[in-house]
Amino acid sequence: MERVVPPALLLAAAWLCWGLAPAGAQDSLCYERFTAGGCQELLGEGVSQEDCCLNPDYGYQPHPGAPCQPCRPAKWSAWTPWSPCSVSCGEGVQRRSQTCQGQGQCQGDQRRKWETQACSLNDCCPVMGGWSAWGPWSSCSVTCAQGVKRRVRSCTEPMPVCGGHCPDHDSESLPCDTYKICPTHGNWGSWEQWGPCSATCSPEGAEQKPTQRRWRVCNNPAPSRIPPGLPCSEASSEDRSCPGLPYCPVDGSWSNWKPSSPCSVTCGVGRMTEKRLCNNPAPQHGGKACPGLDTRSQFCSTKIPCPVDGQWTDWDKWSDCLRPGFTGDIRCQEIVGQQKRTRFCVGRAHGGKGCVGSYIEFRSCYNINRCFVDGQWSDWSSWGLCMPACGENPVKSRKRVCEPTYPKFSMVTQDVGNTRLVNVSFWGTPYPRCEAIEGQKKEVVESKPCLNVQPCLEEEDG
Repeated sequence: MERVVPPALLLAAAWLCWGLAPAGAQDSLCYERFTAGGCQELLGEGVSQEDCCLNPDYGYQPHPGAPCQPCRPAKWSAWTPWSPCSVSCGEGVQRRSQTCQGQGQCQGDQRRKWETQACSLNDCCPVMGGWSAWGPWSSCSVTCAQGVKRRVRSCTEPMPVCGGHCPDHDSESLPCDTYKICPTHGNWGSWEQWGPCSATCSPEGAEQKPTQRRWRVCNNPAPSRIPPGLPCSEASSEDRSCPGLPYCPVDGSWSNWKPSSPCSVTCGVGRMTEKRLCNNPAPQHGGKACPGLDTRSQFCSTKIPCPVDGQWTDWDKWSDCLRPGFTGDIRCQEIVGQQKRTRFCVGRAHGGKGCVGSYIEFRSCYNINRCFVDGQWSDWSSWGLCMPACGENPVKSRKRVCEPTYPKFSMVTQDVGNTRLVNVSFWGTPYPRCEAIEGQKKEVVESKPCLNVQPCLEEEDG
């Protein structure tokens, strides 16, 4: 159904479309999209944050150069990629972070979270090599005038290991003199710029083209007299016809601006465009095109909030596993019970869509809470994060735990009210019994320090 906008709102939108924002509006920059890469598609400047955020998909900058802020409620960004390893060989660490983006605060009242883990790029670290003795000097590089002689050495005493190298150079040179004068042969210098043409443009239908000339000098170098060098060959000048003389140009000029579209949105802030043509007159014969753009936009506000769809909260915890109508205790027995959990649809506003799906779930279960069962030790877990992520002396750890061996109960049952078979889940925290390791019966933990840790750098707020 089409929304009917009150005349008062249309009047307010028209004032904004012509740049007449109310007094006291914040000088912010409003964007039509906010993505992981930041603000996209500038809508306009001088839009108040309140008007810009009538659409939760928009983003804004409080002032030019400030970080872009999303209009949606605050939530954690995706984790950044892991940083490069802090060392190029041996064990180091790498970090990643999350940033709280949006309106309000994220859980924990933080603006940034860090994680740190150990890393290793190359187990072998470089070892420098050593130079051999210098070899003999070579003969002089020329037979007249002055040249150079050279000697070399090799990086083999000892050889470098694991990407190492020898410092300094593997060769050195010294000047040498033959005490003989060499003849100098003449060579042309660079051509000078072409001289001017007799005209810069011609009327339509012109057939003859003027010529232009350029020169060069035999001075790069000039030929020597004693001993005599050879002079330059070929001519010292050349002529050509002036290439591609254009018709005399006519520069273009703009026509008047004319509206080309209405306001682009029916809620929040949008834009309208105007166009003009370069035809007053149009450019001819290489004349300059009209300067500037042929379209421009003005922002416009409907003063109507955009719809916000509802979103499900996370599921609540499953309820205790009980058998409805059964007065006895079903714990530790092959007696099927039932659990439920719920969730809530939140955030719906301004005619947005409701949440899809059910607010409640049921499942069948066996209650093994606080039941004694056989257990077995798990394998060692992977090394965890370095903790604290940004403090001094971070430590990483791993563990193995006594895991329960669940009873061999039937894992399917008939659903209530029909003959359909449904899965059955174990619920509760049992007491597994494992043989003691290092005097521990529940959990064994191993810890060691993280190496080559670098301090975290906090980003400055804009």
